[in-house]
Amino acid sequence: MTEEVRVRFAPSPTGFLHIGGVRTALFNWLFARHHQGKFILRIEDTDRERSTEDSIQEIIESMQWLGLDWDEGPFRQMARQDLYKEKVDQLLNEDKAYRCYCSPEDLEAKRKAAQAKKEKPKYDGTCRGRKDQPDAPHVVRFQCPPSGNVVVKDILRGNVEFDVAELDDFIILRTDGTPTYNFVVVVDDSDMRITHVIRGDDHLSNTPRQALMYDALNFPRPQFAHLSMILGPDKTRLSKRHGATATLAYRDMGYLPNALINYLARLGWSHGDQELFSQQEMIDFFDLEHVTISAAVFDPEKLLWVNEQWIQKSTPEELVDAFEAALIQEGILSEDHGKSKDDLVKIIPSLQQRAKTMLEMAHGAEFYFKRVDLKAKVKGTATATGTLEVKKYSPDLQPDEKAVKKFLTPEVKPLFDKLVAGLEKMDEPLDHDAVEALFKQTVEEAGLKLGKLAQPVRVALTGKTASPGIFDVVLLLGKARTIERLKDANSIIDPS
Repeated sequence: MTEEVRVRFAPSPTGFLHIGGVRTALFNWLFARHHQGKFILRIEDTDRERSTEDSIQEIIESMQWLGLDWDEGPFRQMARQDLYKEKVDQLLNEDKAYRCYCSPEDLEAKRKAAQAKKEKPKYDGTCRGRKDQPDAPHVVRFQCPPSGNVVVKDILRGNVEFDVAELDDFIILRTDGTPTYNFVVVVDDSDMRITHVIRGDDHLSNTPRQALMYDALNFPRPQFAHLSMILGPDKTRLSKRHGATATLAYRDMGYLPNALINYLARLGWSHGDQELFSQQEMIDFFDLEHVTISAAVFDPEKLLWVNEQWIQKSTPEELVDAFEAALIQEGILSEDHGKSKDDLVKIIPSLQQRAKTMLEMAHGAEFYFKRVDLKAKVKGTATATGTLEVKKYSPDLQPDEKAVKKFLTPEVKPLFDKLVAGLEKMDEPLDHDAVEALFKQTVEEAGLKLGKLAQPVRVALTGKTASPGIFDVVLLLGKARTIERLKDANSIIDPS
């Protein structure tokens, strides 16, 4: 491509940034980065009733979390009203638009009359050619050609043809003076020198109106590429009933941004059979030629698998910020916990090969940060819940009561005593081989298999039946805390 590629992502701030919007943003971002072009963020906030500042901030936070950085913007349409007024006046002066004084009651009557005749409801052009301009409420309508076809050249779909007779003289300026979507998107894309409009195919029906607007304003049309929709597992349009669709909800459920981006890139685009991509690989390989127009199906299980792979392949240093955020969110650490990054980093290797989400990793590390309250009467096992709210911090870990009853029995008491005696003779920091030798010696003398000791020790040290390797747990806790917890366990065991 000889000219600079310029693309944009233009969400409406009427709610959270959903998964479909992120996929659109991602494809634009990858296209721009692949061609060393520019990626522009534009907030389309002309719907004053539904647009909110909270939504704008949520969109920006989502983009920043995902690493989809923009080169220009974020622009807000409500700050560009003078430009829109200038273009409305241009169309009026060139008789390509006109003022319409029909009241809402008039329009409703026209709609009902058309329905009664089984005709498509559309504006009948009553105010076309009207020369008087009374000082009365009005909208401004674009004057569509009376007949003919509009051909939209789509990179993915080829030429898409629309019959002008199916269109009407659509409104470009509301009674309150705010411009409408099909007008401002054309003005903005031209003013921002957008070369490629890559967006969802739900916008395809808007494109003929916009194409006519480009022509009327003597703007060159950009190249269009309309992406297929994302469907839920039941092949219906992705919605809340399929689970979380808000981008930041996935962050709060323990997904990594690289994993979510990786998964969404593969929804409608492929590079051979490759499943996992680094950010640079996606930039290097991405092209529109390998984007499919068939609808992509969102598979939560596949996303979870991709997240698990990213957790396993990342370094502890790359995971530490997400790990810390999950620990705080789940109430395992307080917000002012005072732990260093190094302290958190050293825990991660023992956890990352068994965790599918950062919440699972956080709960797997709970034993390290909290005192196991073996006297607590709590039913069930503490597990990650996927809540989106930060849980209240508590310094105590409530154990699996069933596991305590099952594994902390009188038979393990003398075994724990031997472990304590052996650990007390060891120097700090503990040595993995020495700890392993102590465990093996203890079970051999008792004529038992290692599992008969490892699981009771696991419950005593972590309060759970699942944890990192038992020797890793001992090393992470250190000599003093391991001895303390083994003694606490023995103190609650009923000798009878």
